[in-house]
Amino acid sequence: MADSDSDEDLKKAIALSLQDQHVLSRVPPSVREENPPYGVESINLESEDDAQPNHMMVRDQYSRTNATVETPNFLGLNRRSMEQERLARKRRISISPPPTRKAVKTSSPLPVTDVNLKPNQQLSTPKLEECGVRLNGTNSTTSNLAAVGPTFLDGVVKKTWAYGHEREDDIKIEEVLQSTDLKLAVLSSFQWDIEWLLGKLKRSTLLIFVMQAKEDSTKRQYERETSTMPNLRLCFPPMIGQVHCMHSKLMLLSYASYLRIVIPTANLVPYDWGETGVMENMVFLIDLPRLPADQDSARKNLTMFGQDLIYFLEAMGLDQKVIESIHKFDFSRTQNLAFVHTIGGAHSGTQEPWRRTGYCGLGRAIEKLGLKTSKALSIDFITSSVGSLNMGFLSALYLAAQGDDGLTEYGWRSSSGTVKKAGNVQAIKDKTQAQINESFHIYFPTRETVASSTGGTSSGGTICFQSKWYNSLSFPRGLLRDCRSLRKGLLMHNKLLFVRESSRDERQPSTSLAWTYVGSANCSESAWGRLTKDKTSKAPRLNCRNWECGVLVSLNRTSSTFSSHDEGAGSASGLAMFEGAIPVPMKYPGEDYGNKEPWFPAFQGGE
Repeated sequence: MADSDSDEDLKKAIALSLQDQHVLSRVPPSVREENPPYGVESINLESEDDAQPNHMMVRDQYSRTNATVETPNFLGLNRRSMEQERLARKRRISISPPPTRKAVKTSSPLPVTDVNLKPNQQLSTPKLEECGVRLNGTNSTTSNLAAVGPTFLDGVVKKTWAYGHEREDDIKIEEVLQSTDLKLAVLSSFQWDIEWLLGKLKRSTLLIFVMQAKEDSTKRQYERETSTMPNLRLCFPPMIGQVHCMHSKLMLLSYASYLRIVIPTANLVPYDWGETGVMENMVFLIDLPRLPADQDSARKNLTMFGQDLIYFLEAMGLDQKVIESIHKFDFSRTQNLAFVHTIGGAHSGTQEPWRRTGYCGLGRAIEKLGLKTSKALSIDFITSSVGSLNMGFLSALYLAAQGDDGLTEYGWRSSSGTVKKAGNVQAIKDKTQAQINESFHIYFPTRETVASSTGGTSSGGTICFQSKWYNSLSFPRGLLRDCRSLRKGLLMHNKLLFVRESSRDERQPSTSLAWTYVGSANCSESAWGRLTKDKTSKAPRLNCRNWECGVLVSLNRTSSTFSSHDEGAGSASGLAMFEGAIPVPMKYPGEDYGNKEPWFPAFQGGE
C-alpha cells in the first residue's frame, strides 16, 4: 500500500470525545449517574502504535480527584467499583433518560439488570439453538421489551436513538439487545465500554466478546483479567503482519425461538448509542426463526448471506460449535441480502479467496444478487473516516459497485505499457473516472459543521481524517460533500453507501437497480483492501489491513412516488427511491466544500 490510511489512524483523538465537560453536562442525569464522572472507563482499542503503552483504556479526564481511585485492569473492570455500582443501581429505578421536550409515546423505562456473576457458575461452549429460554414472569416495566418472538423477519435498517431528539425510525440499544430473554450474545466491536455494556445485560447471559488483540501478551492479559467472569469467553481474530485493526461490528443474539443478527455502525460505547445526545449511527437487524428440532440448514443450502456470514465467523476463529449451531435457524428471508466483509490479511491461492472479501467480495455480492450493471451509477458514501484516497482506489470501489470482481482496475495497474495505452482500455478508464467525478460523493463533515454541533469540536474525536491526505495532489477534493444530520446538532459515525443507477432526471419515475450498504467499513483502502500481484505466484492477491463487516440491502423497486420535503431533506430528489426502506440520515444533496475545510480531529483552532 502507498499509505497507512487506517480508518482509525488518529487514535489519540478518540480521547477527545470523552474529555469535554460541556458534552458531559448534556448527558441526561439518569445516564450520568449510571456512568459517574469518577472512574469512567472504557476500552480503547484504537491504538495500533507499538510505541504506545499497551493500556487500551480511556479514562475520562473528570475522574481526576484527590480521592483515592482504584487502578482498573486492562478491560476497565474494577471489581470493587462494579459491586458499588450494582448496589447503587438497585436503589435506582431506571437507566433511561427522561423524555424529550416534545411529548412522544415511548416505552416504559428499563430496569437496571444485576451484572454480578455467580461465583461458581460454569460456562460450557454454548450452542445457539440451545439458548432459548422460557420467558419468566416480568414486571410491567420490562414486558414491552420481552423477546416473545421474532420481530424483524425481513430485516430492517434504523437510526440509533439520540437523547434530546424525537423518536422516529430509531432504536435504543436496550431494544436491540432485548435482554429479558437473551441467553447468548456474541458481540464484536472496535471500541468498548465494558461496565456500561454489562449494565445492559442480565447476569445469566452467556457472552462471547470478539476483540482486537494483535500481540499474544495482550490476549493473555485480557484472559487473565476476565478469568473471574465464568459466563464470558473471548475471541481474538488473527492479526498477523499487515493487519492492524479489528474494526468489525456485529452481534449474534440468541433467544427462545430465533437468532437476531445485528450489524451496526456503532461501537459498544454509550455515545455511539445516543446516550450523550451528540452522535448518531445506523443499525441493521434481522430475526431468523429457529427451525424445528429435526431440521437444520445444510451449508450448501444456505443463502449467500448465510454462507458468507459463516465464512467470516470461521475466519475470525469463533468457536466451531457456535458456528455449527447457526444452521438451526431459517435463513430463507435473507435471499435478497449479502453479508459483505473484509477479512484481515493477504488473500491468494488456487481457491482465489480474494474474490470473497474486501471490495472484490462486494463486486461478487453485487453480481450474485443480480445487481450487476454497466450503466453509470450515482453513489453517496457517508463515512466517519476518510483515508488517503486517489482515483485508482475509487475506480476499484466504483467498479465493484457495478459488479466487477476487482480485476478491471487491477489490470490497468498490472498490464504492460502497450496494453495500458490500448485505445479501448484507456477509454474505459477515462469513462469510469468521468462517471466518478460526476456522481460519486463522499459525505464527511466540515470543521464548521463539527464546531456547530451539539457537542462541539470535543465530540468529533471518532470522526477521522488527516490533513496530509487531504492536501495530497492526488486526493479528489471535488467529491467531498458536507455531512449534516437531519437531526439538528448530531454528528455521524455512519458508514453507508447509497447506490443507484444514474438518471438524467432523478425525479422522473423509473425502474432502477438500487442498494444500500450498512456496516463498519469507512471510505479507505484499509477498510476495503487492495488487489496486487503476488510476487511468487504472479497471481492476484488481496491485501486487507482491517477486519470489517456489513450488509448489502437490495432495493429493486420503482421510484414512482416522490414526497414533498423541506429544503435539504435527506430523502428528497436522488435518494427518494430509498424512502420507506432505508432511513436517509443526512441532508441531501450535500453542499460542496467551497472554501471550507474538512474536520481534522487534531485541528483545534488553527495549524
